[in-house]
Amino acid sequence: MALLRKADETVDTFLNGKLRIIQSQRGYRFSVDALLLAEFVSIKDENLVIDLGAGSGIISLFLATKRKVGFIVGIELQKELASQAQRNVALNELERKIAIIQGDLRHLPLARGFADVVVCNPPYRQQTSGRINPDESKAIARHEIAASLDAILAAAKALLKPGGRLTLIYPANRLTEVFTKMTTEGLEPKRLQIIFPDSASYAKLALIEGRLQGRSGLKILPPIFGQGRYSVL
Repeated sequence: MALLRKADETVDTFLNGKLRIIQSQRGYRFSVDALLLAEFVSIKDENLVIDLGAGSGIISLFLATKRKVGFIVGIELQKELASQAQRNVALNELERKIAIIQGDLRHLPLARGFADVVVCNPPYRQQTSGRINPDESKAIARHEIAASLDAILAAAKALLKPGGRLTLIYPANRLTEVFTKMTTEGLEPKRLQIIFPDSASYAKLALIEGRLQGRSGLKILPPIFGQGRYSVL
């Protein structure tokens, strides 16, 4: 483990010790949103999954550990996060299930039209919205600096087979924008689950699944309050 972890990184344990994650002490660290998204993803046995903006690899690692999946390819723009994801795959001995590629989803390093599932935990804030974090890794993760919603949807459309599924988490107050742009790209919204801070507050986030060339018909799942079963980690 010492060879995999750098001096400025931590190793955190999740899923009752089944999963170990190398993360930066002061840089970008994944949030519970990633775990909620990983649980929401609909996957069939032997599906090929693409994790766009894989970060340190948490979603890929969760899916490979908890779900039956054929293979997962994570694409991460930032060199340091891609390195963490690659080392996390090795740390958890998941090389036969996951491959991490450093690449830009705006210039896909993969063939088109072969994925069953694309999953993405994207930056939530528009580039002109709010203060940009001085830490580059946090800024790219939180603001649409390197990955806009348009770019994510275009990449998903390019990667998916007909009938393939895109799953993402996004601010609830941008749902109209997401649905409009999804349908424009031929990604029909099929499943929706809303996340509320508590029963007395407005919705905060939405888990969304769309199907490429899918028929109309949206299933709305029971809501999640707080951090769901991850309220205590």
